[in-house]
Amino acid sequence: MLHFVLRQIGAVLRRFRRNESGGPTVEFALLFTPFIVLPMTGFEMGLLMTRHAMLERGLDIAVREVRLNTTTQFDEDDVKRMICNAAGILPECMTNVRIEMRRIDLRISSWAEGNSLPRHASCTNLNEPFLPARSFNNGGSNQLMVLRVCGVFKPMLLPGVGVAFQLNQGHQGRYRLVSTSAFVMEPT
Repeated sequence: MLHFVLRQIGAVLRRFRRNESGGPTVEFALLFTPFIVLPMTGFEMGLLMTRHAMLERGLDIAVREVRLNTTTQFDEDDVKRMICNAAGILPECMTNVRIEMRRIDLRISSWAEGNSLPRHASCTNLNEPFLPARSFNNGGSNQLMVLRVCGVFKPMLLPGVGVAFQLNQGHQGRYRLVSTSAFVMEPT
């Protein structure tokens, strides 16, 4: 009985080894994945660069508005709204973007307490989206200001594949975009 069962299993395995009907399917499965991931990664990188360029544009337009209007006291929401309106394509911009603006005094050493910009940008915590800015101070005429914006965005296509996998450093599968601008307030 055992001999018969082993012979039947051997015959089935020999027929399976000779059958080539599934060969193209295996080749397709092995080659299709890299050929589809590569264009999707390129598209994701293009979207990331477009978002970053638009964040930079929004920051530049907001900085120009703040720099020229020294008599107006802007708050965090005003500046964030200016950035988001000028950026255009950033998804859920008012929720996903966090800003900080600091006065820098060049007469004081850069490592003095409160006179330097922290090394890492403070990004939005999506669990607590309404946290206030890390530091938001309006400047007076002829003061050097640094404005930094940090946005947290979700990859568009495949969050865990290709470049989106490499960028996934944040929470909830999102990546960070940081933009910084320094300017001097115009004299009144």
